[in-house]
Amino acid sequence: MKKPITLLAAFVFLIQFASAQEFEAGTNVINAGIGLGGYYGGYSTSTASPVFSASYERGIWDVPGPGVVSLGGYIGYKRFTYDYAFANADYSWSYTTIGVRGAYHYTGLDIDNLDVYGGAMLSMRILGGDEFGDISSRPGATAFVGGRWYFTDSIAGFAEAGYGVAFLTLGASFRF
Repeated sequence: MKKPITLLAAFVFLIQFASAQEFEAGTNVINAGIGLGGYYGGYSTSTASPVFSASYERGIWDVPGPGVVSLGGYIGYKRFTYDYAFANADYSWSYTTIGVRGAYHYTGLDIDNLDVYGGAMLSMRILGGDEFGDISSRPGATAFVGGRWYFTDSIAGFAEAGYGVAFLTLGASFRF
């Protein structure tokens, strides 16, 4: 019993003093997240799953400010269901969102392990399932702000807030 507690205490101690570098040109990050809410594609009486998403970004260039611009890609999935009581029918549809996103990472804060950023994404929302009403595949846009807190040099938790695919996304980031 003593050994696991000692190992856990050592792990917590090391995490507190881990010093991850800020986001910089050449940095690669993969995000996996779950998003809540969102503007895309439902009726007020429909039910929706969370948005399951993955994204990749790479620091492309340093800019005055101080900061770094990143570019990358995004894929997300969200499913809707609608119970149309008058016709005794159920409908379901989903969107797969594929996009290109860019972000500005502000590197002027003197806080180790923190990466704050804001950006935009252009995407295509691809409809799958029963089609009804005015729902169809179409282009979309998203604006977001976010932050990552690195627990180690390569693993972080992230949160993003924005307008578009999801209003709030929480997840894990992996830097390499």
